[in-house]
Amino acid sequence: MNSQVRIACLQVNVGNDPAQNIELISKLAQSAVDSGAEIIATPEYCFKLDGRGRVMRENAPQEEDHEGLRAMRSFSRDKGVWFLIGSIVVRTDGSQLANRSILIGPSGEILARYDKLHMFDLKLPDGREVLESRNYRPGGAARLVDTSLGKLGLTICYDLRFANLFQALAKAGAEIIFVPSAFYSDTGAAHWHTLLRARAIETGAFIVAPATCGQHPGEHATFGHSLVVSPWGEIIAEADTEPGITVAALDLAEVGRTRARMPSLQHGRSFDVETIVARP
Repeated sequence: MNSQVRIACLQVNVGNDPAQNIELISKLAQSAVDSGAEIIATPEYCFKLDGRGRVMRENAPQEEDHEGLRAMRSFSRDKGVWFLIGSIVVRTDGSQLANRSILIGPSGEILARYDKLHMFDLKLPDGREVLESRNYRPGGAARLVDTSLGKLGLTICYDLRFANLFQALAKAGAEIIFVPSAFYSDTGAAHWHTLLRARAIETGAFIVAPATCGQHPGEHATFGHSLVVSPWGEIIAEADTEPGITVAALDLAEVGRTRARMPSLQHGRSFDVETIVARP
């Protein structure tokens, strides 16, 4: 297996018109192919993003009926490239939705699915509430995909804040961990770069984080700054705040070298926390 992998992050300003978003992503994906990318990755909510949960819920299709998924399967088959759909919103068998990442192979086949594990529930400084668990069903397992291009770990956005997930993927062998995201502008400015670099350093893996950017319907704004981070924690490619592509060449041999240089994954221990009450 060749250790060199050329990867492209698509950064998009997504609205609530799926056809328009499919057209934008298709154009950017073609540019990525022209640049020699072997794997193309899109952000979270890449075919529809609206800050109003009702809009996302009422327009969510079943996976087999998703136009964006169908279009990207055709694109992968026609161009012979791997394609990670950062996430789509699909209906499940129950009353809730799934925020689902899908890996498509170069023949257009679906090779893996990952449903976001961690739900983003909080109250924003402006008083608005974001309650993903109201509409979405969390996934039940982490996903590592062993491919001819390398071992790929799948996460989505808010998963970034849970280091144990990333360490579990790394211990399972992940060489590249994807973090497709629609990070809020304020939390992105405060934490995006720091968290992505920390996850790379902790795991000794490449971190690839395609992101949405700009203003979206429903008074929703996202940070942009798609990033590719080396296993040593160095930013090797970064977008700004506008739509476009970010391409990076990854040498997966660097993963092994980094983990040998800093073998912290081997040194982790299980332990109990003992509480000492000291109130003189």
